[in-house]
Amino acid sequence: MNVLNELQLAKELIKFPSVTPIDAGVMKFLEKKLKKLGFKTKILEFKEKNFQPVKNLYARIGTKGPNFCYAGHLDVVPPGNIKDWTINPFKPSIKNGHLIGRGANDMKSSIASFVSAVSKFLNENKNFDGSISLIITGDEEGDAVNGTKKVVDYLKKKRERINFCLVGEPTNPNKLGEMIKIGRRGSLTGKLKIFGLQGHVAYPHRAKNPSTIIIKILNELKEIGFDKGTKNFQPTNLEVTKININNKADNVIPAVAEATFNIRFNNKHSSASIKRRLNKIFNKISKKNKSKYKIEYRVSGEAFLTKANSTTFMIQNIIKKITKIKPKLSTTGGTSDLRFIKKISPGLEFGLVGKTMHKVDEAVSLKDLKNLTKIYKNILQNYFK
Repeated sequence: MNVLNELQLAKELIKFPSVTPIDAGVMKFLEKKLKKLGFKTKILEFKEKNFQPVKNLYARIGTKGPNFCYAGHLDVVPPGNIKDWTINPFKPSIKNGHLIGRGANDMKSSIASFVSAVSKFLNENKNFDGSISLIITGDEEGDAVNGTKKVVDYLKKKRERINFCLVGEPTNPNKLGEMIKIGRRGSLTGKLKIFGLQGHVAYPHRAKNPSTIIIKILNELKEIGFDKGTKNFQPTNLEVTKININNKADNVIPAVAEATFNIRFNNKHSSASIKRRLNKIFNKISKKNKSKYKIEYRVSGEAFLTKANSTTFMIQNIIKKITKIKPKLSTTGGTSDLRFIKKISPGLEFGLVGKTMHKVDEAVSLKDLKNLTKIYKNILQNYFK
């Protein structure tokens, strides 16, 4: 049996400049590795109008249930100014007990740990009772249109059953073992445009200033007390992220004002219920000020929670055994691809320490990489007992 080393594999994966949605050959590379382990694989390329095509990978070994799935992404964010790095971000290097490179933290090393764990598990358990599968996308850091979302649709059509899924996102704030994510808040972005009437600033009665109206609306949005949070979730929160009035002259009242906001909401709400609430405010204020508005919404995901079960507690206990820390079950942070996978399987997220993700000199501790591989292997051993 071909046993794979997690550090070597992480280095090999980092060498591919797979900046989302560019594949750069990384899927084919991983597919070859998995085929050598005995996996049946399929590269799934999806295309949708106005979005870049994306390559994804589904692999499975075994035909029986239960099917334990590992999910992750091989796309990375751009490295930024390469001169700010101490190394070439796509030529991984080891310094002070850390592996440095783009994707070292988020999340090529985690994928390397899982594949290594699987290779070691298969080497010791040639006839285990069940299946292991992988969902690997190239579209997590991007639009998330042609990635895991479409892989899940494909698996539903194929009636492919997954019994539990572990997503390897970097979940720990400071130390390996601190946190498991058992759910995520929903995310809704709104792009608001207020239409006024352009005019001379000295004659405001002949114009209608959209900036005055948009400020009233944004003030009211910020004053909404959505909720006080729940046992598992933080309070719902709205943040204004952009205000734009494209006015080139100081003595002209503008015709249009725009703003963008994002709401991270808990499971007391749905995106539909939040939209209804916001639309009432837009209608009320625009009607009172005799102005028109346009609102565009983009929903990145609904709030969800995986109810803790025996698998959750088994994983929690293994993490505690290896790291000497009992991980907190949390829903904090942004969104992840588990928001799509939850449609076909319960699951959770556990991976590396997220301190350096998306940063210059992104890095992973070699000790953490080794321990994560141990954790992933022990999970498989306990799951298929």
